[in-house]
Amino acid sequence: MRVSNVTVRRRLVIVLLIGFLVFLIIDVRLGYVQFIIGDRLTSLAKDLWSRNIPFEPLRGEILDRNGKKLATNVSAPTVYVVPRQIENPSEAAKKLAEVLNMSEEKAYQFLTKNAASVRINPEGRKISYEKAQEIRALGIQGIYIAEDTKRFYPYGSFLSHVLGFTGIDNQGLAGLELYYDDELKGKRGYVKFYSDAKGRRMQGEGEEYTPPIDGLNLKLTIDANIQAIIERELDQAEAKYIPDGMIAIAMNPNNGEILGMASRPNFHPSEYQHVDPKVYNRNLPIWSTYEPGSTFKIITLAAALEEKKVDLDQEHFHDPGFARVAGATLRCWKKGGHGDQTFLEVVQNSCNPGFVELGERLGTSTLFNYIKKFGFGEKTGIDLQGEGKGILFSEDRVGPVELATTAFGQGVSVTPIQQVAAVSAAINGGVLYTPYIAKEWIDPSTGKVVHKTTPKAKRRVISEETSKEIRYALESVVAKGTGKGAFVDGYRVGGKTGTAQKAVNGAYLQNNHIVSFIGFAPADDPKIVVYIAVDNPKGTLQFGGLVAAPIVGKVIGDSLREMDVKPRKEQMEKEYTWSDTKLVEVPNLIGLTKQEIANQLLNFKLDVNGEGKNVVDQSPSPGKKVKEGSTIRVYFNNSEKHEHE
Repeated sequence: MRVSNVTVRRRLVIVLLIGFLVFLIIDVRLGYVQFIIGDRLTSLAKDLWSRNIPFEPLRGEILDRNGKKLATNVSAPTVYVVPRQIENPSEAAKKLAEVLNMSEEKAYQFLTKNAASVRINPEGRKISYEKAQEIRALGIQGIYIAEDTKRFYPYGSFLSHVLGFTGIDNQGLAGLELYYDDELKGKRGYVKFYSDAKGRRMQGEGEEYTPPIDGLNLKLTIDANIQAIIERELDQAEAKYIPDGMIAIAMNPNNGEILGMASRPNFHPSEYQHVDPKVYNRNLPIWSTYEPGSTFKIITLAAALEEKKVDLDQEHFHDPGFARVAGATLRCWKKGGHGDQTFLEVVQNSCNPGFVELGERLGTSTLFNYIKKFGFGEKTGIDLQGEGKGILFSEDRVGPVELATTAFGQGVSVTPIQQVAAVSAAINGGVLYTPYIAKEWIDPSTGKVVHKTTPKAKRRVISEETSKEIRYALESVVAKGTGKGAFVDGYRVGGKTGTAQKAVNGAYLQNNHIVSFIGFAPADDPKIVVYIAVDNPKGTLQFGGLVAAPIVGKVIGDSLREMDVKPRKEQMEKEYTWSDTKLVEVPNLIGLTKQEIANQLLNFKLDVNGEGKNVVDQSPSPGKKVKEGSTIRVYFNNSEKHEHE
């Protein structure tokens, strides 16, 4: 059949149009690929060709309030391999194994792994600078050294529970290292190079370097000097009493700043793998809960004074040695009781029946309202992991006996940090603060403060006037009552003892107590609050005034001197008992002859230096208070001049 010319021309036009459309689509597509998505496709292709050698950021340092480094970093290079660039895996494995102290078989597995790049782990992780130099000297193509760091704690176990520690990847695992991991860790950088499918470097493609972003430095509220005093005293007490555990907290009562915190047993952050997790996972000052004992009486006292339920100086109370409440007999720690006493003496003597009376005057609703206002039964909000909140009676289950025992600190469970925050509120003028430990965040490159923590006042709990009365009463506890062990010459110290029984399966243990003392100074203008608790001290009578109070006294005295708080002569006179060694003032012996010294009735030992006629110097210096029977060194005029101690 013959096809007409018209039909032929029509078909040619259709084919031409189809061809034109096909080429138009191809051109549009090529233009789109070339001009619209070309850069992205090139980038994706480069990603397929690229190999990254990571550069870890420097983790932010942790500093004390004065800039001392408590956690920092040291260089620790890491070995990376690009397997496809290794020309002779067997020979390379032998050389690498020898340097890294690993088997040739394991090294060979790393060098022949089907991956773009491989990190040799753990033998090649965070190695020494010398090892890194040895590996570079091997000159093996395909083996790279990446800059890395590891955490370093220059003071060892110092502040270990607070600082915590990091893992091998510099990730925070405990303490502040975990709590503030996002701020401390920074952002990883890398060196990027390009290689073909066989792993060979591509010609004409240079390396790209993206620098890491270092983490922020963290400045703490901790004072390393005060922390060192606490650590020293806990070490000495641990050696002396061999306790089951110990707790210490020092805080600025006026804003919630933690100045020191420690517990025993402790650990070295760099060696946490060799420690029982129960040790490093439990920061006892914020985690542990137990009956507070008599330190809790401060809360009952504050409530009674604020509600005007007692006059400390004018009202009297007779203590027969026990109190009968709803058929139960609640005994005083002193057998036979304290007899007739003012309520100020009730506080000084830590008399349980006297506080039972105060609890009854307040009533359940009022007492428990103050207990909650002081922060018990809830977390304080301190910026550390694992805080407990304690246990309180539910008010609808509180009968006369529960009210009475709560009033003197039995039958409730609290944390040490709750007690420190509450007592701070009682003596700072009446305001409850949130304790905190992160003071400032600092940019490591500029040194500028990025963020600063401001003190957080939760609420007013009692009035200024009530707080002043509490300070006076607690100062009298140290000068005249059960807290004499915390007395510090030249500083007005207030505080309260605590001796709490430990309960297991609902029954109290015998001869197994947590003894504690919470003290503050100066009593008229508190700068520091110190809490010490010793769990089951051995070889001693288990009383807070005997074991914990002297430790607190030493910590407070040395800490105030570190804080440059000057001693003063005006302080409440200490009442001495037969077992106390009195503090007496050193007389001025300068200018006296040996005969004149001998004619004085001095209750001191003398250490005589030199053969001259008159005393030209002495140590300790005149006016300083020392224990009766102490040694005074005197220097006569032909001896060398000595500095006063």
